[in-house]
Amino acid sequence: MAAADLQNPDCTAQPSFSGDRESQISDSGSTKGGWITFLFIAGALTGLTLAAGGWGANLIVYLIEEFSVKRIDAAQISNVVSGSTSLFPIVGAIAADCFFGSFSIIALCSCISLLGVVFLALTTLDFLRPQQCEHGSTLCKNPSKIQFAVLYSGITLAVIGLGGTRFTLATMGADQFDKPKHQATFFNWYFFVFYVSSVISNTAIVYVEDNVSWTWGFGLTVVCNLIGLVIFLLGSRFYRHVKPQGSPFVDLARVFVAALRKRKVLISLNSDDYYYCHKHQGYVKMVTATTPTKSFRFLNRAALKTEGDIRADGLIAKPWRLCTVQQVEDLKTLIRIFPLWCTSIFLSTPIGIQSSLTVLQALTMDRHLGPHFKIPAGSILVIAFISAAISLTLIDRILCPLWKKLTNHSPTPLQRIGLGHILNALSMAVSALVESRRLRIAHAHHLQNQPAGPITPMLSLWLFPQLALVGIGEAFHFPGQVSLYYQEFPTSLRSTSTAMISLLIAIAFYLSTAVIDLIRRTTKWLPDDLNNGRLDNVYWLLTVVGMLNFFGYLVCATMYKYKNTDEGHGTSNGSDQ
Repeated sequence: MAAADLQNPDCTAQPSFSGDRESQISDSGSTKGGWITFLFIAGALTGLTLAAGGWGANLIVYLIEEFSVKRIDAAQISNVVSGSTSLFPIVGAIAADCFFGSFSIIALCSCISLLGVVFLALTTLDFLRPQQCEHGSTLCKNPSKIQFAVLYSGITLAVIGLGGTRFTLATMGADQFDKPKHQATFFNWYFFVFYVSSVISNTAIVYVEDNVSWTWGFGLTVVCNLIGLVIFLLGSRFYRHVKPQGSPFVDLARVFVAALRKRKVLISLNSDDYYYCHKHQGYVKMVTATTPTKSFRFLNRAALKTEGDIRADGLIAKPWRLCTVQQVEDLKTLIRIFPLWCTSIFLSTPIGIQSSLTVLQALTMDRHLGPHFKIPAGSILVIAFISAAISLTLIDRILCPLWKKLTNHSPTPLQRIGLGHILNALSMAVSALVESRRLRIAHAHHLQNQPAGPITPMLSLWLFPQLALVGIGEAFHFPGQVSLYYQEFPTSLRSTSTAMISLLIAIAFYLSTAVIDLIRRTTKWLPDDLNNGRLDNVYWLLTVVGMLNFFGYLVCATMYKYKNTDEGHGTSNGSDQ
């Protein structure tokens, strides 16, 4: 939708301003921002990610070995934790958008995260964890209520802290730039730093936990969290601070209510019959829309002026009966993007299932690299992070420039997400083939129904291809989704837009927990001893679901029309006028 200067009787007497992000920036911070802030944001992201990966990547192993939790139960707990880690960002984003701003939320949640990892570090002390025993033994002593309380309190605080920082940091970083091209580049490098930090935490810190001590490993997470917090605060004088604008969700609700109250009013084709202006503190903000679009026409009634809706000074007299055209279009954007967002839930669900079950597979396989080094089971997922980090670099430096040279425009966010769908389904198929081979070897050596978890004589290196494919897919669809939501969401929902990917990941992890539980209840595919199950069938099921979801995504993507288009950031599929 192109911007236009609207000659509306209510607006001509006052200067107009575009309804973009600049109007939200404080006067004191208007000259700040730029790439210098990336150093501080990247430093904070590195420290917080190292801390989160240090305890999160090895959580399954920690629960099994130190708290005597059953394997599948530990995987389920890990999925719930991952889901919660992804759910809290939406809460933090709403708080940042509506009330406190990104800087305050990030600083507060970094402190909460620090407190959480301190609690987790305390659980490594002898009096706060159960007495060690051989896994599978009937003589293992269950943890006490106090030990569980400290453990789960630490996990809860760490989850809340991590959830409030990860995607809010992304939004705050993007707010430091004005051009969409620079914002897209920022998102690529943001995820690059994230994946590189995840690689380090999933290898170095996990190695310390497995080969030195859990106390030293969790102690490192405390130090990393503290360093990340300090680096973030040191950059405060360079940041561009965007003022919170109050709850945008009230405006969205007003559109629904106003449209319902005017349901009997005939929709007009005359642009002068609609309300465009929003007066606030002596000035008028001009929206970037012409007439209301034809899609979801019922909502257009919310911006249709009727008698008594406007006061003599041009302000809205009845806020729950009249809205601006921009508010109506903002709600339409959210409705249009919702089907695409839903398909991403079923894109992330297989990844959640695969990530937890791959660790369990690694525990049953030969993890030696040479005679002296053994890959920690919790570090096996680092292959996905390495693959994603390398792929992001190649995409940014080779694929995108080549694509633009051949087609005259950069790959659109929808195209990147579509490639991610394909690679994700391919990864599930490879996972099924690898697990089929592992089961054949285990059965050939009669490893079923043996105590203490026998090791299948098959190298864990066989798990690398499926994880590499997941990483390549994430390099396409995660930045693609963040870029799409940031580009298309209303300006007042910028923090919420980047957190939408976190919300869908949260739902996906909760859904993966439910799927695993359903499979356990209805089939014999997932016993505690994987050698007695059919994990390969689970992966084949995920492959089929992934392909069906991809076809659904194609339908949604074909029908979707971009709201915002900018040179170098993708092109529009068309107009929705």
